[in-house]
Amino acid sequence: MRNKAAVALLHYSCPPVVGGVEEIIRQQGSLFHRYYHPVKVLAGSGGHYTQKYEILINPLLSSRHPEIMKAQENFEENEEPFWQLSEEIYRYLSRTLEHFDLLIAHNVLTMHYNLPLTYALHRLADEGLLRVVSWNHDSPFFYENFPLDLNRPPYRILRRFNANITYIAISESRREQFLRLYGNGKDIRVIPNGIDPIRFFRLDPTTVRVIRENDLFSAEFIMVQPSRLHPRKNIELSIQVVKALQDRGVHARFLLTGAYDPHEKKTVAYYRKLLNLANKLGVQNDVLIMAEYRFESGERLTADRIIIRDLYLIADILFIPSFQEGFGIPLLEAGMIKLPIFCSDIPPFREVGQENVHYFPLDATPGEIAEQILQEFRNSPSQRMYRNVINHYVWDNIYHRYLEPILCSSH
Repeated sequence: MRNKAAVALLHYSCPPVVGGVEEIIRQQGSLFHRYYHPVKVLAGSGGHYTQKYEILINPLLSSRHPEIMKAQENFEENEEPFWQLSEEIYRYLSRTLEHFDLLIAHNVLTMHYNLPLTYALHRLADEGLLRVVSWNHDSPFFYENFPLDLNRPPYRILRRFNANITYIAISESRREQFLRLYGNGKDIRVIPNGIDPIRFFRLDPTTVRVIRENDLFSAEFIMVQPSRLHPRKNIELSIQVVKALQDRGVHARFLLTGAYDPHEKKTVAYYRKLLNLANKLGVQNDVLIMAEYRFESGERLTADRIIIRDLYLIADILFIPSFQEGFGIPLLEAGMIKLPIFCSDIPPFREVGQENVHYFPLDATPGEIAEQILQEFRNSPSQRMYRNVINHYVWDNIYHRYLEPILCSSH
């Protein structure tokens, strides 16, 4: 594997300081580390919140350093302390970032809390020591009655567009605001802030391996079925429904998490039957049978209750097409996390699910069930929103879609 671009992240503060940008710093650091980039976080306050990569705390980078606040206040009476501080910050950054390819500066090029730092970053970019990316969350000029002090000379840097800096706005509306601030026609790209389901859901590291190896966050639809490999579980229908969804233009994936006894002849025969069906339908890469799953390293997966819960959390529906059941524990589990349920219309499921789940008759065709699923999702804003978040705002997808091209061009 070739060397990855080394990425530094910079903000006035980092976790455990609580704040929206601080959380973005945490998530981006974790993201770049996960994709094998050397990572370093630079901040003026905060702590060493992880051992996975380097975190450097230097008070000169903070938004509340008394000498910096005084130098900004007294700039017009005496500029020298201001420029001395900027020089000190510049030398610190030059030394600290010597072997780094990219610096992502969050808000420090757009906000007014540490102007010596802002000028030092412009100098770094102008001298080409590394690529500087300004991740623009906000600006004081977007709000009515901003402090008149911001019209004073040292603050004008906040309105200046630097062609040697790569500018990123977090939304189209923010991009339009920054274009008005910098002047129309400037190159500002939109990359949204994201969310990390791994951290949000507290997913088990084993689950994370499965997700990454199978690129599950890029799926358009995920069905999960926690059933043992037994003919009465009607798993064939699940595979056929995946195919029917794909025939309707939906990139569906199917996760089967049930137990498997390799010493039981009937179970082995049924497992092979399912594999043959998936191959025949051309969905073999989208049907993951956890009972036989092997990681890329060759290790076998043991699907315990934590992993099954995790797969519920990333799924769009629980799909249970059983011919026969005595009860229906998976319906209770899915209900606990508000996961939509589609199941066969049999008495035990009716007793447990009542009018709160979606039923289909056992003689329904895969196409009819697929249409029922799609119709329900068209009518469910919450489910559409979930899939919108997963497809467009998960950091892994943002990385592949937006960040990786920037990193490759910096290396």
